[in-house]
Amino acid sequence: MTTELLAPAGNFAKLKTAFYFGADAAYLGGKEFSLRSFADNFTREELVRAVEYAHGLGKKVYVTANIYARNGDLAAMEDYFAFLEQAGADAALISDPGVLYAAKKTAPGLPVHISTQANVTNKYAVKFWRDMGACRAVLARELSLAEIAEIHDFVPDMELEAFVHGAMCISYSGRCLLSDYLTGRPSNRGECAQACRWNYSIRKRDDKSDSGWLDMEEDERGAYILNSKDLNMSAYLDKMRQAGVCSFKIEGRMKSEYYLATVINAYRRCMDGGYSGVVERELATAAHRDYTTAYALGENHGTVNYSDSQAKGDCDYIGNVAGTEGDCVLVEMRGRFRKGDVLEVLSPSENFGRSFEVGNVWLPDGSLTDDCKLVQTVYKVECPYKLSAGDILRRRK
Repeated sequence: MTTELLAPAGNFAKLKTAFYFGADAAYLGGKEFSLRSFADNFTREELVRAVEYAHGLGKKVYVTANIYARNGDLAAMEDYFAFLEQAGADAALISDPGVLYAAKKTAPGLPVHISTQANVTNKYAVKFWRDMGACRAVLARELSLAEIAEIHDFVPDMELEAFVHGAMCISYSGRCLLSDYLTGRPSNRGECAQACRWNYSIRKRDDKSDSGWLDMEEDERGAYILNSKDLNMSAYLDKMRQAGVCSFKIEGRMKSEYYLATVINAYRRCMDGGYSGVVERELATAAHRDYTTAYALGENHGTVNYSDSQAKGDCDYIGNVAGTEGDCVLVEMRGRFRKGDVLEVLSPSENFGRSFEVGNVWLPDGSLTDDCKLVQTVYKVECPYKLSAGDILRRRK
């Protein structure tokens, strides 16, 4: 079976970026029942367009409906699943057995994938979901490759999907109550405040001391005791295939187009040509915390990023190539740049990694400028390469 590269899409522009840079399928959320309430997400009309667009490219769309439902949600969810089946969605992602029942009741032809929110950590759970009518399980990030292989051997006819890259929740496969407790925003209904990324001052009760509570701080900024490192399995994709994983999943429905382009491009090249220094360097350019392989290789006590919660990255996102005009490219600006800057091309084509010095630049009114500082303005930039719409320009820091 060919291994699928599965990418997130928080809106239609990100969907196009995901497919352009090599994703085989995308997962996305509608305005209803998705665990990323603060992503742009898709209206029903946009979902229909997304499915049509994907199928026109020979690619797939999976729609998240992985909330933990209350009684009051079920009637609307049944209507939603009927709509997804009619729209031609390739699968719905579900966490709740009751929601699975609703999907099978109203949309029996709609394939069902079991979300990571379901905490699928063992072979009996996978068999249970298979027997209930699901065709794929997104495995918990806590599993090792050995455990995944055992699951595959036990249920060989069930597709297994696993995360390979991106941010991780500090709670068990994302089943977090921290956000709801501290802010009133329930993560299991799509409103996570990411309280695990905050810096904390730990205070310990000392019954023998008159001082009562004692401060225990990592440094002057506090301690990032709940802040997980980012997952990066790029060097182990062959081992994941051998364990039975058929879909490599990238996290990030809230991430930027540039982040998606960089990570998807790196994993596409890794899947097609093998792990290399190019892949390693590319994944360093995208904003990220320190990387970890989590528990894939066994017990791991180095998954928490104690030093800070800030993402790193080696490049500035300059703009998207919207088209060409003669020997120039039309660049929709995302980051300020000037004449004389050296820009680098991010592309799935042979132009990947090429760089050039910015020469003449024209504003939309035809006047020359040396300083491009108006976000989303389309500038005409002299370029020695034949770039394509969808390519991205960046600047090394």
